[in-house]
Amino acid sequence: MAGVADQAFRFDNSYARLPRRFYAETQPSPASGPRLVALNTALAREMGLALETMPAEDLAAIFSGNRLPEGALPIATAYAGHQFGGFSPQLGDGRAVLLGEVVTPDGRRLDIQLKGAGRTVFSRGGDGRAALGPVLREFLVSEAMHALGIPTTRALAATTTGDPVYRETVLQGAVLARVASSHIRIGTFQYFAARQDHEALRLLVDHALERHYPERVDAENRALALFEGVIARQAALVAEWMRVGFVHGVMNTDNMSISGETIDYGPCAFIDAYDPAARFSSIDTGSRYAFANQGAVAEWNLARLAEALLPILDADENRAVEIATTALRTFSPQFSQHMLAAMRAKLGLLASEDEDAALIRDFLRAMHQGSADFTLTFRALGRAVREGHGFAEVEALFADATGLRDWLPRYEARLSREEATAAARAERMDRANPLYIPRNHQVETALAAAAEGSFDVFNDLRDLLRHPYEEQPGREAYAAPPPSDFGNYRTFCGT
Repeated sequence: MAGVADQAFRFDNSYARLPRRFYAETQPSPASGPRLVALNTALAREMGLALETMPAEDLAAIFSGNRLPEGALPIATAYAGHQFGGFSPQLGDGRAVLLGEVVTPDGRRLDIQLKGAGRTVFSRGGDGRAALGPVLREFLVSEAMHALGIPTTRALAATTTGDPVYRETVLQGAVLARVASSHIRIGTFQYFAARQDHEALRLLVDHALERHYPERVDAENRALALFEGVIARQAALVAEWMRVGFVHGVMNTDNMSISGETIDYGPCAFIDAYDPAARFSSIDTGSRYAFANQGAVAEWNLARLAEALLPILDADENRAVEIATTALRTFSPQFSQHMLAAMRAKLGLLASEDEDAALIRDFLRAMHQGSADFTLTFRALGRAVREGHGFAEVEALFADATGLRDWLPRYEARLSREEATAAARAERMDRANPLYIPRNHQVETALAAAAEGSFDVFNDLRDLLRHPYEEQPGREAYAAPPPSDFGNYRTFCGT
């Protein structure tokens, strides 16, 4: 029911003030028996939303889409995208409804979107619904990424709908209330470029600049200013994914945000034993989005953004290509710089030396050879640096430590040239190396229990992941790698 007065929400819907071809007005599909199963009260407070004072049944009604707060203007946004390299000129929000935008007490503008709220004009034959498992996975992982210090969309609430969702089996329906600084994607620009709608491209550039890159709005070439800003943020973002062993899994251009936030956590996962070829998505059969490919894929996606912007970069096509190419060439050195800085921090190197890149490369090669756990190895290395009693704990994490033994003397020699104390180096390592990540086997255990009606494991894991860099006595099992019988892990988009 539209128009219900809920004073907790103060909407200012700037995207809906763009021309109608940017979106379709839509209404969430009713849920027969909505129930609130997770609420992010800390995020709500950051947003200036007084949700803790509202009854659970009212929150369930709002976050399932059954009840629209006053000022909400639900829309489904239009976009296109390259999916696994193939271009689809029209995709759009097929199972998501953007309720509107709120402005936080500190001046940030944030979207509230209901993911799994039913069919839209962009559903392409789908049911527009989401199942409980994928909703809770995105809740856990997106909030974990936030706690890890990585730009990301966030989870405000999760509700079950009381309605079945039909996939390979019958599953419980659910809706995720997702928060983002916007839902503008590379694919949004591709949508208008495919239609040769240059006016819409200019409007979208202006909107994105004012919203995400206000420091660039006075640039002479606004399209170039936006492109350069997106390049810089994507280079930093993907390096941060790599720092913690995150594999996005579906880096299609419609899943890459202009704001530089991680978005769309469908088949994502974290690596356990280090493997640059790690991939988990059941549909990524060609390993296009494998762990070590993510930087190159980000650059490829940015090239598609450049193509979309060409008509408004310069009236002369050759000049536009030159401008875009020059800008795009900055991605690789920026990404390499961020990766090098992240890996230096993980190894406790505060100074910079020319041979650091080779030292890092060879350590990763030794980890791969020894099937060493990515998270635990770096954390153990930090303890070894702090305590100064040797590297036996690190070596114990390697099935084959030959490469490690060859590498350690080089590392010790490199540490000896650092002016900082061992304590300072170890402190830096602990800030760069989480102890707790959303281990795939633990996420699956939490989702399985939730499917049976018990959310205790989910809530405990959610609480743990709020403090990923801190030792949490009594919770050591959460830092453990998967059991040997966990098998070859595969993830699914959930669509």
